[in-house]
This record gives sequence, structure tokens and C-alpha cells, in this order.
Amino acid sequence: MGSYKRIVLLLLIFFCTFGNAQELPPIQNFSPKEYNAENQNWSISQASDKLMYVANNKGLLEFNGAIWKLYPSPNESILRSVKVVNDKIYTGCYMEFGYWTRGVDGMLQYTSISQKINKGLLEDEEFWNIIDIENWIVFQSLNRIYIYDINDGSVNIIDASNTITKVVEVSGYIYFQILKEGIFRIENGKAILVTDDPIVKNNEVVALFAENSELLFLTRDNGFYRLKNDEVASWNTFNNPLLSEISIYNAIRLSDKSFVLGTISHGLIYLDGKGELVYQIDQNKGLINNTVLSVFEDTDKNIWLGLDSGISYININSPFRIYSNKRGVLGSVYAAAIHNNNLYLGTNQGLFYKSLESKEDFEFVKGTQGQVWCLQKINDVLFCGHNAGTFLVKNDEITKISNVPGTWKISALEKYPNTILQGNYDGLYVLENVNGNWQLKNKIEGFNNSSRYFEVVEKDIYVNHEYKGVFRIAVNPDFSEIENITIDTTIIGSNSGLVAYKGDLLYAYKDGIFKYDSQNTRFNRDSLLNSIYTEQDYTSGKLVLDQQDNLWVFTKSNISFVTQGTLSKTPKISNIPFTTEERNSVTGYESAMSLGDKSTYLFGTSSGYITVDIDKLSVRDFKVYLESVIQTSNKKQQEGITRVDHTLEGDFKSSENNFRISFYAPEYNRYLKPRYQFQLQGIYDDWSEWSETSSVSFQNLPPGGYTFNVRSRIGNKVSANVGSYSFTIAKPWYVTNLMLGFYVLAVLLFSVFMHIMYKRYYKRKQTELIENNQREIELTNIQNEKEIIRIKNEQLKKEFESKSKELAASTIDVAKKNELLTQIKNHLVTISDQRSVKPVVDIIDENLNHHDNWEFFKEAFNNVDRKFLKKLKKTHPDLTPNDLKLCAYLRLNLSSKEIAPLFNISARSVEIKRYRLRKKLNLQHEENLVNYILEL
Repeated sequence: MGSYKRIVLLLLIFFCTFGNAQELPPIQNFSPKEYNAENQNWSISQASDKLMYVANNKGLLEFNGAIWKLYPSPNESILRSVKVVNDKIYTGCYMEFGYWTRGVDGMLQYTSISQKINKGLLEDEEFWNIIDIENWIVFQSLNRIYIYDINDGSVNIIDASNTITKVVEVSGYIYFQILKEGIFRIENGKAILVTDDPIVKNNEVVALFAENSELLFLTRDNGFYRLKNDEVASWNTFNNPLLSEISIYNAIRLSDKSFVLGTISHGLIYLDGKGELVYQIDQNKGLINNTVLSVFEDTDKNIWLGLDSGISYININSPFRIYSNKRGVLGSVYAAAIHNNNLYLGTNQGLFYKSLESKEDFEFVKGTQGQVWCLQKINDVLFCGHNAGTFLVKNDEITKISNVPGTWKISALEKYPNTILQGNYDGLYVLENVNGNWQLKNKIEGFNNSSRYFEVVEKDIYVNHEYKGVFRIAVNPDFSEIENITIDTTIIGSNSGLVAYKGDLLYAYKDGIFKYDSQNTRFNRDSLLNSIYTEQDYTSGKLVLDQQDNLWVFTKSNISFVTQGTLSKTPKISNIPFTTEERNSVTGYESAMSLGDKSTYLFGTSSGYITVDIDKLSVRDFKVYLESVIQTSNKKQQEGITRVDHTLEGDFKSSENNFRISFYAPEYNRYLKPRYQFQLQGIYDDWSEWSETSSVSFQNLPPGGYTFNVRSRIGNKVSANVGSYSFTIAKPWYVTNLMLGFYVLAVLLFSVFMHIMYKRYYKRKQTELIENNQREIELTNIQNEKEIIRIKNEQLKKEFESKSKELAASTIDVAKKNELLTQIKNHLVTISDQRSVKPVVDIIDENLNHHDNWEFFKEAFNNVDRKFLKKLKKTHPDLTPNDLKLCAYLRLNLSSKEIAPLFNISARSVEIKRYRLRKKLNLQHEENLVNYILEL
């Protein structure tokens, strides 16, 4: 029997995990590394402001949708339970329970309750559960229940002889199980036995629910039971044996009366209100761990899971549903189609299908191994374009109608109902229906280029080649050969697309979306559609036209779709905020298909597909909040940070001008995540670009008044409010009003001082200028006097030279006269009659009297050079009068020959005199006598 149960369990697990083609709601996982705490998470709760709180092994985790924050447990033990009631967060851990409140700095502060009760705690007591009911908070350990009165702070204690498994509030009453004893209810502060049926005595109850007038019990290992008329029996509404074969750790009933069960090793089980299995989610289907320790439903109907390793939330009401084949059998989806109530997926692995109503997994269509490029339904016939050729598809069977490899696209020809055009790797081919059988007719000769995108407009075929341009091909009437071909090379782009929409031919690439102008035979930018994306937002030019004639465009940040306007012919552009990273499709090969209800669409991904119900894309009103304002005096000194009360206007010193501001929108949606935009009025008045970053830093702000504003956007909806924080940065002390007044006074005093100083300065300068002018005048006068003296000296010098020349000439004349008289005398002496010539000789002797001549010469010489003889006598006192005469004659620069008559001697005798004079003057051999006398 045990072996049979194990086999059944394995089959059930396989059926739930692999057998069902479940389209699951979006799942957001957080690993311990992301929330920066330990693995296990035991309890989850939510505050009225939508902040999430998680009891983690390391402490209390707080999450606002953008930032995780950890508050270590009071005694560094494992935090087992958490419950938010009004503005208090109650927690329980090892030998401790109490509550947290938020301080003015925005941080949580802990207050102990257990340390204030008179009765001590049990040894090694841990608090696993917390419930609030009316004015009481109930803390449950494994052996006691503590009832805390919020109003007076008193604590009532209920002891149990055996283990208390779970305390639950049902219909205003507190129920709990004591193992081996039964189910109890608290009335008037005491435990009252409800039932001691052996089923509840011997099975651990993990949850209790109200079902009409009955009480439902969910056991760990044996599923649901009900209490009716004091009898416990199996709940026959749900007979799935899966619950009796797995171990359930906890469970909750959602607001819509459905059930969520957390298991020990099989993830999450979701049941509807009647107990029927909706889906199971485990590690193979998106969770990061299979052990669910806690389950919680938030105010937006999201399901939160505290796991043995990590935290997850599930958007069960999301417009998105995800089918992902983790085993990789399905592959990347390139095309999808609905035919004969079957859903077909064309992937890189082949063609797969399943019935639309079936929950069974997709089945492979035999013979389609390889790349499927397209699925096209024409006249209720499904065509499959494949790497290996072209197939007709009917249920799970295929018929090959063309062996030409690489069928990119298949398109009907409106004017030729029995003819189909297809684009292949090497050109265009024609298929025809002959007697109800489709077959290959011919290739259009003369064109051998890859024809992934083509459209037939009037009589021409337009083919887009992303590396060559757009071909315009005119063919003959039977589509057998080309008559004319032109190519537009002005628009060429990688991943470009071409499609015919509402009678227009559209081309899309990175520069925008263009519409063909047939009159001017060129593509022009389409003013409306071109607004769908910018070059920065471009990712693919693939344009998809669905069965309802909606045009789909794929960008980095959105999936955009164009529909016909209801009140005008102007197309309407709508956006699904679904980024490239989130949709995980193959770029350039995106696909979109309506599932038939006019609001739900299927998009292929690299591992399956995603469906979106666009009617449910509306986002409820939400708000954005400031999480914290942190001021730092120096951005490099983290220890210098100060948390600021952002509910009050800030007033900061001039040095306190560095800030980090965090903000959040507490909305939890896997695919519609908040984006933020901010401004800092007073310096950055323009709004920033939208970004998922939830904090911003400002460094070295100048003095002044500022208002920080932030708003959020989810999808196309902007937050209902703008979060604001105003603050002022004071001027430095040296530019305060008092200091400015002081500066003004100082400037005035300095101006007066400078005026006085300048006045004195200019007066001094004026005096100096006058004195300088006087000195210059005196100097000029002196210079003039010197010049006059110089001129006089020059005149005297000239007179001296003139007189010297006259004296020299006169002296020479005397010397010549004496020479002449001497010659006459000498001649007269030779005459025999001396008596007769004696009177003449006497006269001659009288005229040759040298003393008179010298006296006359001396007087004349002194007039010319008065100081020479005195200086000569002073320098050489031992000179004789004859020596002085000789010196005087030499100063007149007379030669020995000219001097000789003046001494009435021969020239030889003059030389001797000169020699003797040199000795007396102590002249060296090399010294010139005349030069010495002239320089004296």
C-alpha cells in the first residue's frame, strides 16, 4: 500500500510540474543577497502605507518596493513572527516579544513587552505567531498564549500542557490546537474545548477557516476536514489526493475565498473557493525555493511567500500570464496561430500544438523538426513556413507542399484566390490550388534575393532586404517572371520591417516609421506613427499585423499597438509598458497574436510565450513617498551621515550641503514597476528623465532655498501626488546679513580711509613733484653752468693753445733772431777793424742778453700756463732755472734744434741738457720726457 501511495504521489507531482501547460501569473523573486539578510523568512505582514515587513532569521526586514532595510532582532535571535497593527509592528523571537515604532528620523525603534510582564517566560520559549483582535494582541509560543491588552498594557497568559501548533482568528474568535487534546477557542480569556475528535487530536492542523456555518481544518498531511454539528469529517468538495500525499506547512484563504497552501517541499498550491486545483508553482515554474514557510495576501491581492531561502511575490490578478518551458523542449517562439480550436506554436525546435481548453502540455507535431519561420491561416487553411519548406497543418498532421528551403512568409493574393505568394531564402515563389490541393507552381524568375518581408501593393511586389534596401518588382500577369525592378537604397537598416497597413505601405527601422508615397515613388516619414519610438528606444523594426488588423511595434520600453480610432479615422496608439528585458523575445523575430477575445494577446519569448489582457492593464491610483533624506558633510565620510526628518522643512548650515534623498512607490508588480522623475527647484528646475533608480544625491549645493519634488509612473499612469521636501541652506557666516552690513561699513570706512590716504598721497606726490621740478631746474642750471664752464674752458683751452702757439712762435722768432745776431756777431768779430765794429758788437751782445729774454718768456709762459712751473718746482724742487727753462720749452713742444738758439748753445748741448733733465726727473728709460712734461 505504501508503494502504491508513493507511485500516486510521483504521478501527481509529475502531472502538476510537467504535465500541465499552465500559464502562470508573474513571479518576483528576491534572493538573500538582494535583501541582504539570511535565508529563512518565517512570517510576513503589511502596514497601512503598503510597506512590507518580513520576519527573517537575522531580524526584521522592511521593503517599500524599491529598497530593502534590515533591523536586527532585539537579542540577535531568529525573528519568528511579525504583525503590523496600526502604527506598530509587533514581532516575536527567542525569549522576547514587543513592538517597533518609527522615530522622527524615520528609523524603527524597538520596545519590549515581554520584559514588562510579571510572570517570567518559559525556558527557550519562541514566539511563532501573532494575531490582533479588537484591543488585544495575541502572541503564541509552543506552550503558551500571551494576550496583551493594548489599552492598559496588561498581559493574560494561557498555559498548555502540550504543544500549541497554530493560533488562528476565525469569525472574531481565537482558535488554536493543542496536540493530543483537540481544538480550543478563547472565551473571556480562557481556553474552551471546541472538539477533541481523534482526527484533530492526532493530525497537526496548520490552518482553520470559516465555511458558511462550518469550521474547516487543514491538516499538515491529510488535507481538509470540516466541523459540522460537532462532528469532524473529510471535506468532500475537494477530493484531490495530492493534499494527502504532500506535507503542508501553512495556508491562508484569500479575499476571493480561494486558498493558497505553502508546502514543505512542493512549493505553492493554489485552490479555488471550491477546493479545486488551479495551479501549482514550484522551483521548476519560477520560485527560487520549494519550501514555503509563510504566506500572506497584501492589500493589492498579491501573494507573498516567505521561503526557506528567499522571498517571492505572485501577481495573481496581473493581466500578464507566462508560459515558460524550463526544460527547453519548446524553444524560442517565432510564430503562433489558432486553428480548429488548437493553439499552434512555431519555434526554433519545430511545430507544437495543444487544445485551447486543455491543460495538457504542448505536443510536438511529427516531421517538423527544425526552425519554423511563420504560421499563416488563409481561407481556413493553416500554412507553416519552415526551414525545410512549406507545410499544410491539420490537427497534429502535416502535408509538405513545397521543398524549397527557407519559407520566410506566406501571403494571399486578393485578386487571385487560388494563388499564394511566399518569400524564401532565394526569392519569391508562387503556390496554387489545383482541385483542392495546394502545390508549388513556379519561382518568379529574375529575383534571387532573400524575401523575408514582402507586400503586394496594386500590381507591384515590394521586398525589404535589410542590407540592400527596398525592391519594387513589376511582374507579368501570371507571376512567372520579372518585367521591371528598381531598388530604393535611401532606407537601409538592420532588423528593419515592411508591412501593408490600411492601404499604406509602411517601413520601419532605427530612424523611424516611413510611409510609401506612390506618386513620388519614395518613403516619407509618417508624422503619427513616427512618434512611437526614438532612435534611442529602437530595438526592432518588425511590424506585426494581427487577425484584428491591429499593428504591433516593439521598442526597448514598450510594446505599442495601433488601432483604428472610434470617433475619427486617425489611428490610436496605445502602449503596453513591457521592456525588452522583461518580454525576453528574439530581437527582429517578435510575434503577436490575438487569442480571439479581442483583449488578450500572445507574444512569443525565447522560452515560451506571454499573454496580456490589455483590458486589465489599467493601474489603480497610487502615491509616491519620500523614504529618507540623509545629509552628509562629506560624501566620502559615511560615518558623518545624519538622517533628517523629511516631514518638516529643513534648515541647514552652509557646510551641510550634501544630500542623498530616497523615495518609493509601494506598488508590487513584476512587469509594471515604478519609474521615477524628480526636480530640485532652486537649482535644477527641469524634471529629470524617467528612471527606476529610487534615490538621488546632490553634492555641494550653494546657499539658498530648495524644494525637492518627485513623482512616479507605473505604465502610463502617473502618481496621484508629488512627494516634496523643502529645505534651506544658510549662507556661510562671512556672507550673512550682519556680515554684509559689516562689509558695507568696512567698505565705507575703507573708502574714507583711502580717500584720506589718497589725498595725502597726492599731496605728497605734488610736493615731491615740485621738489623734483626744483631739483631738475637746479640740476638744469648746474648743467647749464657746467656747460658754460665747459665752453669757457674750451675757450680758455683754445686761448691757451693759441697763446701757446703765439708764445712758441714768439720764442722761435727770438731764437731765430738770436741765431741771426750771433751769426752777425761772429762775422763782425772776424773784421780787422774791431774798433769800428765794436759798437755794433755791443749792441748785438745787448740783444743777446738771455736773462731779459727769459724774463719776458717766463712772464708770457705764466700767463698761458700759470700752474705748470709751480707744480714742476713742487714736484722736483731740485731743478735749476735752466732746467725750468728747458722744461718750459719742452712743454711748448719745441725741438732741440729750436731750443738751442734760446740757450745760445748748439743742439748737441740741448740733448745733453735733456739727458741730465731726465735723470733729475727720475724717468725710466722707456718713458718719454716730452710726454711726461705735457702730462704733468
